[in-house]
Amino acid sequence: MNKSQLVEAVAREARLSKIDAVKALNAFVKVAVEALRGDEKILLTGLGTFSTVRYPERMGRNPRTGAPVRIPARRAVRFRPSRTIED
Repeated sequence: MNKSQLVEAVAREARLSKIDAVKALNAFVKVAVEALRGDEKILLTGLGTFSTVRYPERMGRNPRTGAPVRIPARRAVRFRPSRTIED
């Protein structure tokens, strides 16, 4: 499902216009990104939890040459589904 399909489904389910559904979805994405950048968790009951995880800097190898390569530290988003999705 892409964004336009999600907007259409939300509009239909909530009985909103597509314009209002787009505004709501864009607002959710904006708030979620700000929260995750601030290392906050987002718990959506019935869906799951979004959180961030930090990966430290490490050494890797270039698979073509075998030369050591420094892989910089990074932060990633983790999603853990709720049990209702897993069933």
